[in-house]
Amino acid sequence: MATSKPQRTPEEIEDIILRKIFLVSLIDSMENDSRVVYLEMTAAEILSEGRDLRLSRDLMERILIDRLSGNYVAAEPPFQYLINCYRRAYEEGRKITSMKDKNVRSEMELVAKQAKKLAASYCRIHLGNPDMFPNWDTNKSSVSPLLPLIFSEVSTAVDGFDSSGGVSSPPGFLEEFLRDGDYDSMEPIMKQLYEDLRGSVLKVSALGNFQQPLRALLMLVNYPVGSKALVNHPWWIPKGMYLNGRVIEMTSILGPFFHVSALPDHTIFKSQPDVGQQCFSESSTRRPADLLSSFTTIKTVMNNLYDGLAEVLRCLLKNTSTRENVLEYLAEVINKNASRAHIQVDPLSSASSGMFVNLSAVMLLLCEPFLDASLSKRDKVDPRYVFSSPRLELRGLTALHASSEEVSEWISRSNPSRSTDGENRLLHSQEATSSGSNVGGPSSLNDDKPMSHCSKNAKFSFICECFFMTARVLNLGLLKAFSDFKHLVQDISRCEDTLSTMKAMQGQAPSPQLQQDIDRLEKEMELYSQEKLCYEAQILRDGGLLQRALSFYQLMVVWLVGLAGGFGMPLPSTCPMEFAAMPEHFVEDAMELLIFASRIPRALDGVVLDDFMNFIIMFMASPEFIRNPYLRAKMVEVLNCWMPRRSGSSATATLFEGHQLSLEYLVRNLLKLYVDIEFTGSHTQFYDKFNIRHNIAELLEYLWQVPSHRNAWRQIAKEEEKGVYLNYLNFLINDSIYLLDESLNKILELKELEAEMSNTVEWERRPAQERQERTRQFHSQENIIRIDMKLANEDVSMLAFTSEQITAPFLLPEMVERVASMLNYFLLQLVGPQRKSLTLKDPEKYEFRPKQLLKQIVNIYVNLARGDKQKIFPAAITRDGRSYNEQLFSAAADVLRRIGEDARTIQEFIDLGAKAKAAAAEAMDAEAALGEIPDDFLDPIQYTLMRDPVILPSSKITVDRPVIQRHLLSDNTDPFNRSHLTADMLIPDTELKARIEEFVLSNKLKKSGEDLSLQNIKATIQTTDTTSLIE
Repeated sequence: MATSKPQRTPEEIEDIILRKIFLVSLIDSMENDSRVVYLEMTAAEILSEGRDLRLSRDLMERILIDRLSGNYVAAEPPFQYLINCYRRAYEEGRKITSMKDKNVRSEMELVAKQAKKLAASYCRIHLGNPDMFPNWDTNKSSVSPLLPLIFSEVSTAVDGFDSSGGVSSPPGFLEEFLRDGDYDSMEPIMKQLYEDLRGSVLKVSALGNFQQPLRALLMLVNYPVGSKALVNHPWWIPKGMYLNGRVIEMTSILGPFFHVSALPDHTIFKSQPDVGQQCFSESSTRRPADLLSSFTTIKTVMNNLYDGLAEVLRCLLKNTSTRENVLEYLAEVINKNASRAHIQVDPLSSASSGMFVNLSAVMLLLCEPFLDASLSKRDKVDPRYVFSSPRLELRGLTALHASSEEVSEWISRSNPSRSTDGENRLLHSQEATSSGSNVGGPSSLNDDKPMSHCSKNAKFSFICECFFMTARVLNLGLLKAFSDFKHLVQDISRCEDTLSTMKAMQGQAPSPQLQQDIDRLEKEMELYSQEKLCYEAQILRDGGLLQRALSFYQLMVVWLVGLAGGFGMPLPSTCPMEFAAMPEHFVEDAMELLIFASRIPRALDGVVLDDFMNFIIMFMASPEFIRNPYLRAKMVEVLNCWMPRRSGSSATATLFEGHQLSLEYLVRNLLKLYVDIEFTGSHTQFYDKFNIRHNIAELLEYLWQVPSHRNAWRQIAKEEEKGVYLNYLNFLINDSIYLLDESLNKILELKELEAEMSNTVEWERRPAQERQERTRQFHSQENIIRIDMKLANEDVSMLAFTSEQITAPFLLPEMVERVASMLNYFLLQLVGPQRKSLTLKDPEKYEFRPKQLLKQIVNIYVNLARGDKQKIFPAAITRDGRSYNEQLFSAAADVLRRIGEDARTIQEFIDLGAKAKAAAAEAMDAEAALGEIPDDFLDPIQYTLMRDPVILPSSKITVDRPVIQRHLLSDNTDPFNRSHLTADMLIPDTELKARIEEFVLSNKLKKSGEDLSLQNIKATIQTTDTTSLIE
């Protein structure tokens, strides 16, 4: 009968487990495993203490210290040894669970747990004091040995990167290591780790391995010791006298994570792999499916980055001990990159677009909790932050309406005790970001209610800080990227035009230099194309990013309207200071985002635009609230994008056709802005106004087709006949004359160039450089004609369709002659002697449609004749001495018959010509009757007889009322001394008027008396003759 195996005691089991875990022996048993170390000295000490040579819990730390302190070259170096001790303790722990004896199992579990704790503790000691124990590791690295373990812990199967070097972390080790260490011992370890993580993503692009380091960072900040060590790291916010935006990006711990991007950067800081080269090189030859795959990949990895970084910041913000550090970091990044708002950004001193677009996306994610549909947290946003922020430098930003002096005075009145030099340096406006932003009349700010007490030490809620920081980041980041993208597209367009011109010149006069220029330009365009697609991948195709930005700016406009008194019209008579002092870019960025998003298919799907629409209608014609006319003009650009025919969405139609504020105020405010934009204060105001009015004209043309808006328009023309509508009409006529005149003159110049180039023999004799210059000039003229002609067509079209139903303003005394002169001038150009010189090979190419123009001009003549109840229009036509010619009417009628115009319209036009001819004859008779007119009866501007003389209050000169009123429509100054002048300031000269009327009457009587005596003489002669015949 076999003898049963003797049962091991718990002490023996403990000894076996600890020997397996720590790979040590107290007995020299010639162990084959080279990793097992015989602790001879330790064994001798234990024997001298009268104890058995067995390992136990109370000896555990002692044997671990002796094992680490010895120089056992054949065995594992300290760090690997400790990690493997932990691993072996874990494995032994799993085996222990299968022990049958509960008591023994419970004891042995404690042994394994204590071993793990000890291994983790000595790992911390070793990493914190690397020289404490002998280290014979031949593969020493400057990187923390913890890093590969962390990477192995956070890696996933889809990463495609192996940064762990094949090592793995024992289950539970990292958690125990990071959870149980005290800050002082962990701080140097964490410092090294964060520096290593930063280094691992330095100059890594969106296609590189940033995801493992990012997950590692997130893992570390989830532990209190990790978050505290991060914000206390010297590189959390780098210090130094040369600190700028780029330095923070490249040297702070988080900077390189934010630098990871698909967007282009300066060559010095370019990341790898090169996204443009790898995904979009020779894009024109790639399959659409390949491009789509690249777009999807970039969008996905960038959203992983946004989510990871947002989670890192959330972890730090939730912890009250680290929240301030995060806000300080964000403020420092924003403040040191203020120069990103400039048109030209220095890449060596400012952070990259990639960093700021990423930061924009992350800040929007942090804002999500207060971007709910009802915007219920908007009351948490305190406008005083702009003046009292302890962190953000908002004081140098251009305000919506207030000047820096007005804001300073307002604040000092509310805080008299704090009116120190430092406090009074508030809001020193920099150069306006948009031209003309400081244009406007006297201030009409409501400063009766100064803001409640605020100071530099004021406490603001996190929502408030997050709101203003996000607004600044979006301005310097996402919105700046939109601007960069727009300029990139323009550069590509210019390059294409230049390349086309060069190739045409190369075809005519080949030269090696020109071919080199063509090759260089083609390479440049390839790089531009790659950059454009990178922007498209990271921004334009990220619907989620754009939607979150739109939600943020919806909160922005609702909050701003709240500062101005809430939604509703009319606006308060004075602008509240809280609104007037807000940074201008808050509104400008909202408008730019709407314009950009409107041009991306489906980007506005599901977005409620009513709040934006209300805001635009309320403020676009309110210079008392928003001083900068260019900013108000940008609002029209937004509305232009929303016109149904342009947006491609029926949803936007309701904004115009079913929106109460729109039906009541939109046309009125568009007409007002059309007038306001004449004087922007910018040195380019003359040319700027045409582009702005082009947008307004397109919108007005659409609104005219909507019956409810057309009715509103007619009502405005009636109410504002001598107000804003008359001004609008005046500027519309001015622009029409200028644009058509410019276009027709440029056509003549173009034809000269065309004739030069078509004379091949003579052309070839000219030097190549001269030919190139003339060819460039030719293409430039073509573009100018095309643009001017398009704008002229628009203006004439607007005159035509409005005059069909609204005639009274055209026929006012101060306007009728101006209108008649314009129509006569256009008629002369289109059917007069020089019309043949305006013939072009391809007129449509230049938007030149003479037949359509003639039809519209004739329709305006006829429309005004129909509305001319006082029969003053024919006489006004003939008073134009420059262009009127009775033969033009019959010539135009002949052309109209040939092109198939309505017979009734032609007849009415011929009748008007006949009336004008009769009026001309009458005028000549009347002029002859007056004889020589005294000089003081003549208007000093037009040299015509005054009918209603008025005295100008400043210069004291007498002029005819219609003449000066016509002048005042374009310029509110006295033409003789440039002092301010308005129509209500004119002083009637009743005495002179009576003298003029007496002069006219006496001359008429004299003339009629002469006529009567002449008739009598004739009658006498006739009677005498008859009598003599009878006789």
